[in-house]
This record gives sequence, structure tokens and C-alpha cells, in this order.
Amino acid sequence: MSLVRRCSRTACGRPAVATLTYVYADSTAVLGPLATYAEPHCYDLCAEHSERLTAPRGWEVVRLSDGSAPSRPSGDDLEALANAVREAARPPERAAEAGGSGHGQNGGPATGETRRGHLRVLRSPDS
Repeated sequence: MSLVRRCSRTACGRPAVATLTYVYADSTAVLGPLATYAEPHCYDLCAEHSERLTAPRGWEVVRLSDGSAPSRPSGDDLEALANAVREAARPPERAAEAGGSGHGQNGGPATGETRRGHLRVLRSPDS
């Protein structure tokens, strides 16, 4: 007997990561983290089938997120990361003008070498 629960979809043998429950009175499909044990009227779904889940017309899909799962980075997160990389790639004299301490990244004195950033902004072809 396998201890890993499998996806309930026909011909899918991938491990289950989410549990689907229907609330017929509210016309709602609730998709949440994998339940601790298999219930008779719930469906266990793999990652692919849980992402592609749709409900019948007139029904609502409620997706409950697992607090322990990492969230996807937002546009603000990616912009903050790009800004931090740009700041780290600035030459020491420009960093000092921008309010930097004039010291290297590890707290030691900055050397005279100029670093070039490894990220570039690529314009989209249609702009």
C-alpha cells in the first residue's frame, strides 16, 4: 500500500498536492492544501490539475492558499531586486554621491576598480 496520495483525475498518477471540495448549496468549488487524510467526497489533485481547475458556469472557485508555501514574486519584488543589483554595481564614487559610505560591500575600503552591472534592460520589440 502506497503512503503517497495520488491525483484523483483518471490516468494521472502524479502525487496529490491539493484537495478539492464542492459546496453544492453555494455553487462553489473550494481548492485548498492537501487534507490530512482522504475523505470520501473530496478529490485530491496534483499541481498541474489544481492550477488548471475550472468550475461550471455560474459556479465560483475559491482557492485557499497554504501559509507555508512560498508565494510567487510580485512585480514590486522584482523591481526592488533589480534596484538593489543596480545599487551594488555602482562605481564607489557614484555610490558616495548617492549617500553611500564609500566602503566596499564587506565593510572594507572601496577599491578603485569599477564594477559593471550584469543586468541589462531590454526594450520590447514593439516599443
